[in-house]
Amino acid sequence: MRKPVSRRMVLRWLIAVLVISILAGCGSNTGMTEDKRVHVGVMLSDVGLGDQSYSDAAFAGLVSARDELGIVFDYRELEQVGTFDQGFEELVQDSDMVIGLGFQVKDSLETIAKKHPDFPFVIVDETSELPNVTSITFKEEEGSYLVGLIAGLKTRSDKVGFLGGVDAPLIHKFQAGFEQGLKAVNPDAELVVEYAGTFGDAELGAEIAGRMFREDDVDIVYTAAGFTGVGALQEAEKQHKLAIGVDTDQFFVAEKAVVTSMMKNVDVAIRTAVETFLTNNGQFPEKQIVFGLKDNAIGVAPIRVVPFGPEDQQQYDEFAEKLEAGSTVITLP
Repeated sequence: MRKPVSRRMVLRWLIAVLVISILAGCGSNTGMTEDKRVHVGVMLSDVGLGDQSYSDAAFAGLVSARDELGIVFDYRELEQVGTFDQGFEELVQDSDMVIGLGFQVKDSLETIAKKHPDFPFVIVDETSELPNVTSITFKEEEGSYLVGLIAGLKTRSDKVGFLGGVDAPLIHKFQAGFEQGLKAVNPDAELVVEYAGTFGDAELGAEIAGRMFREDDVDIVYTAAGFTGVGALQEAEKQHKLAIGVDTDQFFVAEKAVVTSMMKNVDVAIRTAVETFLTNNGQFPEKQIVFGLKDNAIGVAPIRVVPFGPEDQQQYDEFAEKLEAGSTVITLP
C-alpha cells in the first residue's frame, strides 16, 4: 500500500508546476506588458491549495485563464493572511477584479465589497445581492444524481455511505442528488450519512469512512468533503471497499477503490468568468451565473475498478437522459 498523499506533497507539486508554467509562458502575449494585462485576485477557501479537489481545480482554472486569455493572477490563502477580510483587502489593492472561493468567504467578501462599491467581485458557490458582486453557483445535485445511479447499480450490500464536509446547504445539494439517484435504480438501498464538520482533515475522513465500512456494512462511500474526503477514499482502498470522489477525477488518490468522481468543473467556471469579464469591458452582463450538465461544468469521470456492462450502461443512460431532458427533477432540501 502506497503512502497517503499529503497536502504538503501536493502543494509542493503545484508550486513546481506553476513555476515551470510561468517560465514557459514568459514569451507569450507578445507586445503586451504586465501593466496592460487584467489582474485577477483570488481568495481561496479555508483549506487552500493541496486539497486535491476544490481549491486545486479553481487554481487550474486560473492557470488556464492566464495561459489562454493573457491575464495576471494573484491569490491568498487563509493561513497566509489570518482572516478572509485581510486577504480580500490586499487583493483589491492590486487587482482589476477579485474572486472569492467558497461559501465560507461570503461575509468577508461582502464586507470588503461594501467598502469598495465600484470594484467588481465574484463569489463562487454562494449568492450575493450586492450590486458589485457576481455570483457563480453549480447544479451539484445533477452530477451527484448521476454518481448515485452508479452507486445504486454497483452496491452489493445495498448500504451506501455519504460523507459531507460541513453540514451546510451547499453540501445538502450533493446529498440530495446522490440519494435520489441511488434510490432511482435501487429503491431498497439505504444511505448512511455523516458530516465531518470540516473540509480539511483527511484523518477524520478515514475514521468516519472506516466506521461506515465496519459498523454499517457500507460498501461504497461518496465524499463531498474536500481534503477530508481524500482520507475516506484512501480508507476505502485500505478496507477493499469502493468510493466515489468529487470535484475532480480523484482516481489517482486511491486507484483500487475510486469507481468514478462527480466532476464539478470549477476550473471551467473560473475561466469562463474571467473571459466574460474581459469580453464585456470589465462588466458581468448577468449577476447570477449557474453552471450545470448542459454547460459541461458538471459531469462524471470515467467508470473504473468495477465491471460496468451493457445492462448497467443501459439503465444508467435511461435515467441520465431523463435528468438532462428535464423530465426528472431533483428535489432539494
